Amino acid sequence: MTAEPTYFPERLALLSDLNAARFITEGLLTGKEDVPAMALNKVTEALPGEEARAALQPVRDLVDDAMTAFRDDKPTRADAWLAPRLHATLRLSRREAANRGLWNYLALGVAPDYVVWRHLQEPKKDEKTPAVTAARFRGAHYTQSFARLWWAAELFRNGPDYGPAVTACTHQDMLQLPLRQDLIDHRPTAQAMVRLVDRGIVRTGREINALAAAVNTSAATLMYDVLAPDVERDGEPLRHWIAAAESAGPVGRRALPEGPGEAQVPEESVAVLVDHFADIFADAPVRGKRTEDTDEDRRAGAEA
Repeated sequence: MTAEPTYFPERLALLSDLNAARFITEGLLTGKEDVPAMALNKVTEALPGEEARAALQPVRDLVDDAMTAFRDDKPTRADAWLAPRLHATLRLSRREAANRGLWNYLALGVAPDYVVWRHLQEPKKDEKTPAVTAARFRGAHYTQSFARLWWAAELFRNGPDYGPAVTACTHQDMLQLPLRQDLIDHRPTAQAMVRLVDRGIVRTGREINALAAAVNTSAATLMYDVLAPDVERDGEPLRHWIAAAESAGPVGRRALPEGPGEAQVPEESVAVLVDHFADIFADAPVRGKRTEDTDEDRRAGAEA
């Protein structure tokens, strides 16, 4: 199985898409080869400044702890634990997080062993050797192994509260179609969708996909930001939270960390959308929908 890199610099770096592609080999994707760490670090770009949040070791320690904590469990379960802690460790602005070079470097220069551990499928009889999809190392924000976790924590947190992000990351389908949709950037929409999952109204992966499709279709005729307004965003709490990284210690492994001290989503706006989404979901087509879901179906919705 792919091992952790043999060399780590002190600070995180940027790795371009072009350079990243050179290291994504068939051997790596099948977990049979390691990434040549020294060669990779020769083609990276240094992050500007000397801020503490760019230190590499806290991220590597976090990944190690995730693999240790879930070594006897399904790797998918690590997502809900790692997402908020990765977000709180890196303390990025959205502009910084939009730079794919950082995620390329995390996946190839910091933790390729984690990517293989998390995304390599179990072998099946009479099939070719299982492999990790290349997009888990170098891909879109909703596919790349670390970017998807950071963006899930960012888009589903409620101000400083990562609890809703944990719920979203517990259900794998919440990290797929919803994360691809622009409307999830509307905070009341994100919170309302999580609330429906929390209440058990939406349970399985197929139901989550049906809800996301119905919410997206409804948005074409109904302006959610008018129906359920959010508070005006203030960038100062985020700037203060990022600056506080200079004196912050490692994120807690048991209790959830706190995110930026931004105002939470207005509860009345969430309530309006919960009712609306519940109504449209009731009529939404769900593939393979039955009158009653089996216990197996319910588990699939949480772990698919």
